[in-house]
Amino acid sequence: MGNSKKLSVELKERSYEIIVGDDLIKTAGQKIEKTISGKDIIIISDKNVAKYYLTELRKSCENAKLSCREIILPPGENTKTFRQLNLLVERLLSMGISRTTTLIALGGGVVGDITGFAASILLRGINFVQVPTTLLAQVDSSVGGKTGINSSQGKNLVGAFYQPKLVIADVSTLDTLPKRQILAGYSEIVKYGLINNLTFFKWLEKKGTEVCSGRKESQIKAIVESCKMKSGFVSKDELENSKRTLLNLGHTFGHAIEAQTGFSNKVLHGEAVAIGLSLAFELSAKLGLCLVSDVKRIQAHFKLIGLPFKLSQLLDKNCEPDNLIEFMKNDKKNKDGKLTLILARGIGKAFVTNEINYSDVKPIISSSLK
Repeated sequence: MGNSKKLSVELKERSYEIIVGDDLIKTAGQKIEKTISGKDIIIISDKNVAKYYLTELRKSCENAKLSCREIILPPGENTKTFRQLNLLVERLLSMGISRTTTLIALGGGVVGDITGFAASILLRGINFVQVPTTLLAQVDSSVGGKTGINSSQGKNLVGAFYQPKLVIADVSTLDTLPKRQILAGYSEIVKYGLINNLTFFKWLEKKGTEVCSGRKESQIKAIVESCKMKSGFVSKDELENSKRTLLNLGHTFGHAIEAQTGFSNKVLHGEAVAIGLSLAFELSAKLGLCLVSDVKRIQAHFKLIGLPFKLSQLLDKNCEPDNLIEFMKNDKKNKDGKLTLILARGIGKAFVTNEINYSDVKPIISSSLK
């Protein structure tokens, strides 16, 4: 696997490797074959990704003496529905899968989420492997075992914690991504620096443009550092009962933004997260928890990179703050009817709180909509 970087998510008997590098799909079959118990694999992808990488991955797996079949899903967030999940599950069952069948998720976060969820419920659990092809999936959704689909009530409200057997992040797949998708993934990278790593954020201020412009060395470093931080949280708090909640910095706002736009391509997940990160720091500054200069520094970086940081940049002017707040009330992190938010005492100093009122949030949303 060349000059690839390897790290591990430590979960005792369910530990698994994350492999990050360039041009990994060509030899992915060898690593998959050594990781799984059976020979039957089914590659699940979408039509946008399949045209670039399905043939290469299938050939790699067949060279490793694996039996390969595939299923192609429609692209986009609207695939994460009960209807599409049911179609996928019924299709897999009709193919005669067994408990030694392994599903390979080849694609972005949508493919990984629905494939992982299907694996978690089929035959009471079968193996799956993540081969993420977007920056966002490589640094976030492919690692940690969060799987699921969306509901009309909000994002990722139906799902399970179910870990993959292996993650292979091939940065060469980023070459075929539209710039907008690269930027959307980059916001999740910034998130890690804002949570608890000021040094990493400072590095991103210097090298972020290289990450987004396709310099492989910088991309690999950013992905490895992001996965290292996420795997640390997952290893200590797999089911998100405490510290792992910090990884949701910006996401309570972000998921509400996505729900407001019907999970459409009008707002990508990473774009919503970028605005959510900005709003979380704006609220923190309003409450006297961090400096206004921290907010300006983050927003200046997003502006330099080309990411949005205000609601008015992506939402209609007639959007009501109360609409977003209603979606926030359905957030799965909330406890006993109280809003759970991740705020910050500065860059790299995030914390979880249940002490914020919706009346504190509304003015921040209103201001960002102007």
